Amino acid sequence: MKLRFAPSPTGYLHVGNARAALVNWLLARQLGGRVLLRLDDTDTERSKSEYAEALEEDLRWLGLDWDEHFRQSDRMPLYAAAAETLKASGRLYPCFESEEELRYKREQQLRQKRPPIYDRGALKMTKEQYERALANGKTPYWRFKLNMREVSWLDGVLGPRTVKLPSLSDPVLLRADGTPLYTFTSVVDDLESGVTHIVRGEDHVTNTGVQIDLWQALGGNPEKLRFIHLPLLIDADGGPLSKRLGSLSLRQLRKDGIEPAALAGYLAALGTAQDAMPGLPRDLVAGFRLVAISKSPARFDVQQLLALNRRHLHEASFESVRGLLPEGADEAWWNAIRGNLDLLSEAKEWFEVVRGTLVPPPQEGEAEFFRAALAALPPAPWDEATWAAWTGALKEATGRKGKPLFLPLRLALTGEEHGPEMKTLLPLIGPEKVAQRLRVAAAG
Repeated sequence: MKLRFAPSPTGYLHVGNARAALVNWLLARQLGGRVLLRLDDTDTERSKSEYAEALEEDLRWLGLDWDEHFRQSDRMPLYAAAAETLKASGRLYPCFESEEELRYKREQQLRQKRPPIYDRGALKMTKEQYERALANGKTPYWRFKLNMREVSWLDGVLGPRTVKLPSLSDPVLLRADGTPLYTFTSVVDDLESGVTHIVRGEDHVTNTGVQIDLWQALGGNPEKLRFIHLPLLIDADGGPLSKRLGSLSLRQLRKDGIEPAALAGYLAALGTAQDAMPGLPRDLVAGFRLVAISKSPARFDVQQLLALNRRHLHEASFESVRGLLPEGADEAWWNAIRGNLDLLSEAKEWFEVVRGTLVPPPQEGEAEFFRAALAALPPAPWDEATWAAWTGALKEATGRKGKPLFLPLRLALTGEEHGPEMKTLLPLIGPEKVAQRLRVAAAG
């Protein structure tokens, strides 16, 4: 059993592609298969090395690895040999029509209420016409001659599927400059590398019909292939999830502070009735069920992802995040602030509150209260009972209670109106910093 994830390095990895990568990986690891990472980089104009590096980095960040790896750009002789095989069998034929001529043909077909598919005009060329075109400096591009039949398969998620090849144009496999296109290179590589299961998005269903026909033309047995098409992702409002939204690239989500365990857990549960549970891919293998994925589009809701991210952080042990925290952070501090985090990046702010220098915001009319608070500070050592003892004494001294008592103190000591429980923060901040902040607040 071998599965492959085949991104094109023409941009940063999007959550839709990351979901396909994760499902490939989970299925392979669950059933003892191998994972191939293939970079489909034959589009030399759009493919960039920095995107290729970013793809691998983002996949590793998500917790995915692979057993084999290659780039299509290193395999051009293989595609050239496969093209010669198809030419020899009459399945790959040369064409000379320009884009303008093809556009005119499509417009005429539409006017005549016929489907705008390629009319195979190039097949009517005589040998003399072909040689004359070459002599006139024209270079052909090459189309694959589809069989006039229906292609059917039992999809691993969508169930029975059929593609009617007569309703499609013969696909271009080679550009005039000899560059092979995706439809062609994918089949050649899948066949040559021994791929057995192809997991990808539902938008490839028509491609699958074409590629099964091409697979057979190259000597492959489609009975040895299993196709699994994942329903596409939609946004929270039910619209298509655009891959152009940079905010939904793994790179941006990572920058925004989303944890890989939250994203992996969310993507693994998308399209199923299962509750999303945070966990790295290795933790999700045992519970993964391909049969649980619905045939309906899956809704990607950023708010649900953030909620899962919060849940993960609130439950995370100090050891699991230690390397990602500010230098000097300890377990007591982490346990105090983790329940208040939406994103791990926010931890730095609370580290500054506890260990750094904070200038309290001005609070008009509160100077006398802060002087009273300073005078009522309990002696060290402090523990979680200190906050109650201190505020109790202040209540007696000032007559304040509730919000008028607690909010000015929280603002003076943390700079925030909300946050972790003050009974745990107070001893972490310590008597010296608390006194200094109260003096500044009283003077402000």
